[in-house]
Amino acid sequence: MESWKTAVSYSDEDQIWIRGEAMTDLMAKASFTEVVFLLHQGRLPSANERKLLDAILVAVCDHGPGSPSAATSRLVASANRQSPEAAIAAGVLSIGDMHAGAGLACMEMIEAGLNMAHRESIEIAEAAKRIVTDYIQRKQRLPGLGHRVHLEDPRTPLLFGMARESGLPGEGIEFITAVQSVARDLIKPLPINVDGALAAVLHDLGFPPLFAKFVFIIGRVAGLTAQVSEEYTRERPMRIKIPVQYDGIQPNGNNGQH
Repeated sequence: MESWKTAVSYSDEDQIWIRGEAMTDLMAKASFTEVVFLLHQGRLPSANERKLLDAILVAVCDHGPGSPSAATSRLVASANRQSPEAAIAAGVLSIGDMHAGAGLACMEMIEAGLNMAHRESIEIAEAAKRIVTDYIQRKQRLPGLGHRVHLEDPRTPLLFGMARESGLPGEGIEFITAVQSVARDLIKPLPINVDGALAAVLHDLGFPPLFAKFVFIIGRVAGLTAQVSEEYTRERPMRIKIPVQYDGIQPNGNNGQH
């Protein structure tokens, strides 16, 4: 039988190894965020890279019990009091294109725009204009822009400021900022939300687009554990009842008349 091949981790009789680093050394010297970076990048991050990834994980960890993942976890926890893992897994399974997918879509947009700029030797601003125009023509929403509550997402300037202070390459931030500028002229003023901010910073950290969804899952699981714990300790079982109004065919013999 052909062996599975992996470059992530393995163990021998003396040690467990992650990307060539001894588990015991990581336990003694590395943070969880640093190990997440190691797992996906194959190396330990610099201090500035660790701070940025740490900030992103904090930014996505919990957005309240009404978010789809938290609401799903609490609904399952309300009915299932003996299986917290099922409730947490249900919350993770609710993550998709509409919930946590904007970061992935935004990273793909950034990557496409920058590839265009490099391939055609045009300015990033021009590539951003072409990308925005294409989204308008296809009648698609720009990922990473807009917010239901904030006129400016407070997490965005913080992440961008940390990234600029770190001295990391900033084409991702430059591109999403250019997209925002073009959108303001062609559509309306739109804030760069946390999905757009983390997409730009993750691009500049060298992560592929799929990591935008991975990082959301990694960070959000922490919040889901707290939501499930609160549901168990503060609320009665089966307390979540979703309002339902039936508007289908009336039962035979009952058309609303007596």
